[in-house]
Amino acid sequence: MVKVWCCYCFLFALFLTLFIGSVNGGNVTYDGRSLIIDGQHKILFSGSIHYPRSTPQMWPNLIAKAKEGGLDVIQTYVFWNLHEPQQGQYDFRGRHNIVRFIQEIQAQGLYVTLRIGPYIESECSYGGLPIWLHDIPGIVFRSDNEQFKFHMQRFTTKIVNMMKSANLYASQGGPIILSQIENEYGNVQGAFHEKGLSYIRWAAQMAVGLQTGVPWVMCKQDDAPDPVINTCNGMQCGTTFKGPNSPNKPSLWTENWTSFYQVFGGVPYKRSAQDIAYNVALFIAKKGSYVNYYMYHGGTNFDRIASSFVTTAYYDEAPLDEYGLVKQPKWGHLKELHATIKSCSKSLLDGTPTRFSLGSQQNAYVFKRSSIECIAFLENSGDRSVTIQFQNIPYQLPRKSISILPDCKNVAFNTAKVVTQNNARAMKSYLQFNLVEKWKVYKEVIPNFDDTSIRAKTLLDQISTTKDSSDYMWYTFRFNDNSPNAQPILTAYSYGHVLHAFINGNLVGSAHGSHKNVSFVMENKLNLINGMNNFSFLSATVGLPNSGAYLERRVAGLYRVNVQGRDFTNQAWGYQVGLLGEKLQIYTASGSSKVQWESFQSSTKPLTWYKTTFDAPVGNDPVVLNLGSMGKGYTWVNGQGIGRYWVSFHTPQGTPSQKWYHIPRSLLRPTGNLLILLEEETGNPLEITLDTVYITSQ
Repeated sequence: MVKVWCCYCFLFALFLTLFIGSVNGGNVTYDGRSLIIDGQHKILFSGSIHYPRSTPQMWPNLIAKAKEGGLDVIQTYVFWNLHEPQQGQYDFRGRHNIVRFIQEIQAQGLYVTLRIGPYIESECSYGGLPIWLHDIPGIVFRSDNEQFKFHMQRFTTKIVNMMKSANLYASQGGPIILSQIENEYGNVQGAFHEKGLSYIRWAAQMAVGLQTGVPWVMCKQDDAPDPVINTCNGMQCGTTFKGPNSPNKPSLWTENWTSFYQVFGGVPYKRSAQDIAYNVALFIAKKGSYVNYYMYHGGTNFDRIASSFVTTAYYDEAPLDEYGLVKQPKWGHLKELHATIKSCSKSLLDGTPTRFSLGSQQNAYVFKRSSIECIAFLENSGDRSVTIQFQNIPYQLPRKSISILPDCKNVAFNTAKVVTQNNARAMKSYLQFNLVEKWKVYKEVIPNFDDTSIRAKTLLDQISTTKDSSDYMWYTFRFNDNSPNAQPILTAYSYGHVLHAFINGNLVGSAHGSHKNVSFVMENKLNLINGMNNFSFLSATVGLPNSGAYLERRVAGLYRVNVQGRDFTNQAWGYQVGLLGEKLQIYTASGSSKVQWESFQSSTKPLTWYKTTFDAPVGNDPVVLNLGSMGKGYTWVNGQGIGRYWVSFHTPQGTPSQKWYHIPRSLLRPTGNLLILLEEETGNPLEITLDTVYITSQ
């Protein structure tokens, strides 16, 4: 009977997928049970897919796989820092074309939740806020501060008006059924005292006043002002969520973390399909009506969009991996869960709910619509399998699981019983870059004090000085040494994230922080020459911070330098923002001709640029670079930033956090693709390989 009922559920869900046409929106309201779309209560499954973390050529396939997996909604943030990188200058092209992304979702018959923020966190550099906000006099981010509120309202209004102009709100016949203002403000509200409460009230009023015709939400905001809906984020919202702050609001889960973001030096977090399914079923059993998977597809942190220490691959353990490949059994198990719940959504939405105990750690959640229409969720929250009695029938419940009975008799789905076959991802080497004559190198110029144009008699904050135009900033000074001490000690203090020290053009030491401890101290013995010595420190950020109160006050870079007991902090310093190779854009076809490239030698030195070309692999399998032989740096293909790599920062198990780096096929030409690497440390480019990715069964 179980197999028969599961088959019915699957066929019902397939019918919905095939015969419901494209979304044409309608009136969206809500009550205490669920969102109401065109007069119909809805149980909705959603998945986060961020448009800048994939390419427009990937969007249709990602959305199609989400729909096939039983999703009704695609949820995305809006990335202010990408759309307005300079004040008043906007970018909605290519990967930033949010209107095209939403139109593609609509074309495939799904709804959209638009999380405008415009602070988004999202492991995005500076929390998605544009860096130019930092320089506005008197500004305090995310507070009842007139300067911040002015720009927040201006950008939010621009996005809303863009959506209206394209008729994308459900009230206009479009797919957008929900919008979000702010993001997890409850985490920091206390730090702003009374200005936190007044700010959140203002934000809600401002958003509602934009008259989108669809409801607004605030996540992790227990005191979200009416009519804004407070929602839950986390892995166990069926247990942790206090519920809506009004009986007239539905229970919505905006972030069900399918994994967790990974940082350099950290290991991937693997969350099982069983655990995700258990918590979703529990949330639905407790009258939840909207569940969003964060992320359903994580994608790639292209260019420099990742926040501090976050890897270039984003939520690779999601149901769709970084490349958009299905990850089993997670994708398939959740698909079966969605089909089961949708097959009896009428009973769930219209039935009378009751809950009663079946044991010390066992409960039944029953929704009865009539004498013959009934659905039950039988929960075992304990760590051991048990047999319980429900309506005088015995049911075996595995540990930490929920059985769903769409007719209150027959088990159609159990969250712990996975029938989907596992799969595995494999890499096939297509090309090894092992020919010396194919590589050219350019050695980055190490500036001295006399080469710099920015001067100050103190150590400058790196974020304020670079304005995030580069990860890199040079700190230089000169020191006339007449000391008899043969080996003085250099002690350099940094707020993060990475530091390379050069004395008279030679590397004397490197050090770095970590995601948990960004600050660090570098200490090295020196061999100085008798006379003038040039000190050049290359400080590097690995993304900007993205969370916490008073983000505008955060700093990076050197803050104290001591040589053999003498403090050099408040003396004449010279600064250079970025590297010369960056300024000349030698990672592009036109820019690479501006410098003299040399033949590759077997020995490698720090701060070396590498150049070669390659042909694209045939076929449609995803393409990746295996950079396992390199250290730390950045990669470009045909002038496009593939992202940061940091292979030398190992996990506690002694392996790189990430060594394969995604090259979307849409960036490739059939032949003659330009590959540029900037290597900060040392590495062996002759061992780099170009691989393709495919799926195998386990």
